[in-house]
Amino acid sequence: MTKAMRKQYTLEFKQEAVWVVDSGQSKASVARSLGVVEQTLDNWVKAQRMGSLQAASGKAQVTAEQMENRGLRAELARVTMERDILHPTDQDLSVGTPIWEKRRRFSRRASDEIRLYSAQ
Repeated sequence: MTKAMRKQYTLEFKQEAVWVVDSGQSKASVARSLGVVEQTLDNWVKAQRMGSLQAASGKAQVTAEQMENRGLRAELARVTMERDILHPTDQDLSVGTPIWEKRRRFSRRASDEIRLYSAQ
């Protein structure tokens, strides 16, 4: 199921709609012609009369610094996750865990040790 997107109208659009209603046309006919719900148009008219008609209050403008900040935080989260996967913590490396056994098997051997056959 998809989420319905809310329409956002500019301040100029709202002011023009209110002006048409104030010029004498009915709210119902103006709402129909603009494709707006009549209650929404009524809210705009009331807000205009109170002096509080505003543009759509969608997401605030994002500055370049905020965009860069979000990108850096996402990258940090990704790198942290990769580090945690590739380099286990001391708790993961406790004796007897599969990671510890693997590291023990593949750790560097002493330089004086010579193996003639592989241990299985």
